[in-house]
Amino acid sequence: MTEQPARPLYHERQRLELCAAHALNNILQRHAFGKEEMDSLCRRLSPDTFVNPHRSLLGTGNYDVNVLMAALLTEGLTAVWWDKRRSLERLALSRVEGFIMNIPSNVNLGPLSLPLRRQHWVAIRAVDGIYYNLDSKLKAPKGIGGEAELCRTFLTEHLLQSSCQLLLVVQRDVEADGSWLTSA
Repeated sequence: MTEQPARPLYHERQRLELCAAHALNNILQRHAFGKEEMDSLCRRLSPDTFVNPHRSLLGTGNYDVNVLMAALLTEGLTAVWWDKRRSLERLALSRVEGFIMNIPSNVNLGPLSLPLRRQHWVAIRAVDGIYYNLDSKLKAPKGIGGEAELCRTFLTEHLLQSSCQLLLVVQRDVEADGSWLTSA
């Protein structure tokens, strides 16, 4: 897929272990969350702990799903966990702002790829009717295609991995009324 959107895409590249912040910003198509904002959310989630359970011990990021969900709430959004037993055809894509996947990913130190795999947050969203993979480890956004390519190919392929999790990013009212899911 090489089609370019009519407007430029916002795409943050991977830095430290900030993939959760990058995924949020790439979904929002603007810089809304940096390390300071994410660390503040961690402190609010666990205010009385010496070692915060929602991020890396080293303070380099690696934020968990609780931080990601708290960040979305500050933007009037929420995340709905997708049950992989459901058919992707049940998604009401017009009601979904974007997707955040947690997928296994290789660990790299500069140009060196280590024989380790860790979980990594990745954003997917539509711009001008085309879905894009906005993975912060990519040099640039990668076009996926329309709804059929998103569901039949991209999401299906990733969801076959046992350690892949999918979150739907939706408005709070969409989550409340369940309109992200079709009745069929």
